[in-house]
Amino acid sequence: MTLIVHKYGGTSMGSVERIKNVAKRVAKWHKAGHQLVIVPSAMSGETNRLLGLAKEISSHLDSRELDAIAATGEQVSVGLLALALREQGIEAVSYAGWQVPIKTDSAFTKARISEIDDTRVVADLAAGRVVVITGFQGVDPHGNVTTLGRGGSDTSAVAVAAALKAEECLIYTDVDGVYSTDPRIVDDARRLSQVTFEEILEMASLGSKVLQIRSVEFAGKYQVKTRVLSSLTDPMIPLDEEMRSGTLITFEEDERMEKAVISGIAFQRDESKITVRGVPDRPGIAYQILGPIADANIDVDMIIQNQSIDGKTTDFTFTVPRAEYERALTLLEANVREHISSASVLGDPKVSKVSVVGVGMRSHVGIASKAFLTLSEEGINIQMISTSEIRISVLIDEKYMELAVRALHKAFELEKA
Repeated sequence: MTLIVHKYGGTSMGSVERIKNVAKRVAKWHKAGHQLVIVPSAMSGETNRLLGLAKEISSHLDSRELDAIAATGEQVSVGLLALALREQGIEAVSYAGWQVPIKTDSAFTKARISEIDDTRVVADLAAGRVVVITGFQGVDPHGNVTTLGRGGSDTSAVAVAAALKAEECLIYTDVDGVYSTDPRIVDDARRLSQVTFEEILEMASLGSKVLQIRSVEFAGKYQVKTRVLSSLTDPMIPLDEEMRSGTLITFEEDERMEKAVISGIAFQRDESKITVRGVPDRPGIAYQILGPIADANIDVDMIIQNQSIDGKTTDFTFTVPRAEYERALTLLEANVREHISSASVLGDPKVSKVSVVGVGMRSHVGIASKAFLTLSEEGINIQMISTSEIRISVLIDEKYMELAVRALHKAFELEKA
């Protein structure tokens, strides 16, 4: 029998009717002879509701207690799903993360998995049961309930699949796969039947919301074959047809590299740019600028330091999430006043990043020039550029973001199969 892990998101678990549909789908897989572990999220909106209650009670929120509160959403989901499976004639047992146990560190609200003890789960599977495990949570060395942060159920599912050496991890969500770009921006965006882990990791880091980035990192590290599918289809769809749907995330890239140069266009709307002008051109200046930003736990993305013309001063530019713009700007202005009095700080909170992603870049030339020409023909000015082996990202004025996405999608003919 093949062991498969299913993960169902909050939308998939969003009502009693949808939970019953999940149970029908799981029962179909079980009756086909598969061993199954199911990792559901809390019902849609439940985690926000629980944390909202906490905020109504106290303005000084303790992270340990927040985890104790937030974890209850998934505990309700596993209990309801286990009951629904029994109604389908399937013997099922539910576990909270601490019961498995899924062991984590003690970083409340953003814990990381250290180990999974599979003894109980393996015994239940051998007895023919479907095992339903809470996503998003675990237990620390002191017995405290911990949560993995938003989107942590994806990470839980992949981690469980890795620990059990599952054949595949199926991520059921409210979309039917990974697309060449956001279909809300490009009408003829195409669902990708297959994408590499490297590509999906780039897309996730660039704002794609299909998979949580930590789950992709985990899947890549432990080589867990992962597939993204829709849970909103008919739960009784034949298994072979269901397995052909969605997007398979794979390590096998050689053949695809010759066929598809670019897999997708990713974007991040809410970026901001900060520039420090007149910076002394000396060793350690980059750390002096970014050190306080890092100490404040603010993510820095694109970074450019211009070459100095006179050998004395240069300009230093970087981007941060727009939500962190004001805080980063305030910290930097104070730092510059104290340590680099000759420099000045400028900011722009209305920029966006657009990225061309594809493993085919490794074996094809001219991708960057084609992207830059496409943007120039649309009158879009590029403010910053960053690259990796399989990605080219540009920073542009936010008002041109959707135009840039559509133009690049068309230029690389991503609407074609």
